Amino acid sequence: MYPGTWAQTHPDKPALVMAGSGRSLTYAELDDRSLRVANWLHAAGLRQGDVVAMVSDNRPETYEVYWAALRSGLYITAVNHNLSADETSYIVRDCGAKALVVSGTKADLVDRLDVDVEHRLAFAGEVEGYGDYERALADAGNAPLPAQPHGDDLLYSSGTTGRPKGIKLPLPDYSVEEPGYKYVAIFGGLYRFDESTVYLSPAPVYHAAPLRFGGVIHALGGTLVMMEKFEPEAFLPAVQEHRVTHTQMVPTMFVRLLKLDDEVRLSYDVSSLRYVVHAAAPCPVEVKHRMIDWLGPIVHEYYASTEANGGTMIDSEQWLQHPGSVGVPLIGRPRIVGDDGRELPTGEVGTLYFEREEFEGASFEYHNDPDRTRSTQHPEHPNWTTVGDLGYLDDEGFLYLTDRKAFMIISGGVNIYPQEIEDQLTLHPAVLDIAVLGVPDEEMGERVVAFVQPAEGISLADGGDEALAAELVAYARERIAHFKVPREIHFRDELPRTPTGKMVKGKLKEEYAGRA
Repeated sequence: MYPGTWAQTHPDKPALVMAGSGRSLTYAELDDRSLRVANWLHAAGLRQGDVVAMVSDNRPETYEVYWAALRSGLYITAVNHNLSADETSYIVRDCGAKALVVSGTKADLVDRLDVDVEHRLAFAGEVEGYGDYERALADAGNAPLPAQPHGDDLLYSSGTTGRPKGIKLPLPDYSVEEPGYKYVAIFGGLYRFDESTVYLSPAPVYHAAPLRFGGVIHALGGTLVMMEKFEPEAFLPAVQEHRVTHTQMVPTMFVRLLKLDDEVRLSYDVSSLRYVVHAAAPCPVEVKHRMIDWLGPIVHEYYASTEANGGTMIDSEQWLQHPGSVGVPLIGRPRIVGDDGRELPTGEVGTLYFEREEFEGASFEYHNDPDRTRSTQHPEHPNWTTVGDLGYLDDEGFLYLTDRKAFMIISGGVNIYPQEIEDQLTLHPAVLDIAVLGVPDEEMGERVVAFVQPAEGISLADGGDEALAAELVAYARERIAHFKVPREIHFRDELPRTPTGKMVKGKLKEEYAGRA
């Protein structure tokens, strides 16, 4: 199913509304404009299995391009517009894009790209070397396509532990008019998306979850309300104004909402909310307790990756019985594996693999990187794959994550998981954001170091930095084992998170090494 389905029955219903500007697209408009983009792509010579890349901030046109690709049997690669020109160029080249569609608001980035793509369009402003989007749509017309095989996304990982990796899945073997698209099948029933859904998306549309969930809403006939960017004091009015029923967030958004003054936070009517879903990054236990206390048992979590090799889910009631868990299997079966490749018993931390049965479909592959693809497979069980997360299972089969394998600290032969330390310090009133990592230490192998972004109004002048560091150390020593307490605390004006909430610890390690 796709917007054309609902254009026949509810042509004037809003398919997409921008929370800030109020710009909107009805289902009739989204169907017509995505068809025109599809005709332009077809006339440019793109055929089933080809790739169209897109560089844009959150705008209605992004879903016109998205649905043009999906109704043409193409792959859509939405590129993070916060990357450097070199990183963006790498992705556009690596995905093999035959067409590139960009927003004129990103002209400074686009002008510096080193790519060889013949077919280019720009909306929301002129970009040298790119055709005018509106003129192209007018010229392409809205004649029906000869066929509408279902396309898919070809997205790139956030690159928090290395260069972004393209995740490519086989194209579906059905048309866009038919039901069965995997994300609709998985999440549609899980969160009860339907025609009455009003879904608020506060995250950047280039990221996998916002892009795909918006597509699910359109496939099922609901209304997508998209924020231009997340701001806590803009999020709550959007919920109230649009009577939002569903939203998906990341834990850093939770923290920023909880740190609003109670008079502000509690002044908005959020009673329309039925599902508040979170994913993408670990959520501190205390943060989630406070969200449930505020909103009620409507907070749901799923754990998955862009690779979609497996996943789990948990609702509020389950989580309150298993605090800190990310749930029970949704896709695949979790397997916890030790360094020797053997499966570990309940309660022991190891590398998380997901076992997928053959009938569930082919697993993912990293585009143009067969060696990296093979490295995700268990040596004795090729249908077990991992993206490098660590965790353990409890006696009831609930999964708990401890950290990424690449982030684990080994100090004096003991494993230390930065996530545990970060969780304890996140809600300290003087902390706006925190990252913990291990750095080389001659005696212990590695030592624990924290980077902290102080909350607004915190002064670090005249010894304030030393006083705050001592306060945070004392706070941590009351809550975690002393060997886990940071040996050093460094303050920064801002920490390098992606807009989807993931900390880019590689940049912090490079910075620390440069200082050393």
